[in-house]
Amino acid sequence: MTNPEMRHSFSENSTSTIRILVADDHEVMRLGIRNLLEVRPAWKVCAEANDGKEAVERAIEYHPDVIILDIAMPTMNGIEAAGHIAAFYPDIPIILFSLHLSDELINNLHNQAIRGAVCKSEAGRDLVNAVETVLDGGTFFRGRKSAPVRSA
Repeated sequence: MTNPEMRHSFSENSTSTIRILVADDHEVMRLGIRNLLEVRPAWKVCAEANDGKEAVERAIEYHPDVIILDIAMPTMNGIEAAGHIAAFYPDIPIILFSLHLSDELINNLHNQAIRGAVCKSEAGRDLVNAVETVLDGGTFFRGRKSAPVRSA
């Protein structure tokens, strides 16, 4: 699985690279996410995916430290893709990314790999913080207290 030392080394002084997979069916959105995240010197988008099926394939191929998944994608949505990815790599934290995040949706997430959710309209404010939080072992759901993830 992922190296815990790498996952906890997201600080500005880090020499380890944090590898991020970004899956969204809109190229402009992927570019925006890349630009937002790669401002951090130790962060690198290692792969991109256009749909959920491709996200699963890229996760297996690149084994990133964190994954950002759009919920509404063709072929396989982000929640389905998260389930497939978690079957291979349950320790890789996944952040859902969507135009609309309802409390009902967040309350019905039953995948331990999904450790955060960010609304696209709040990406500038929340996405970097969400990545930092999940890499540090917490969860990031706006309006909810972050907590360490507990293993079953």
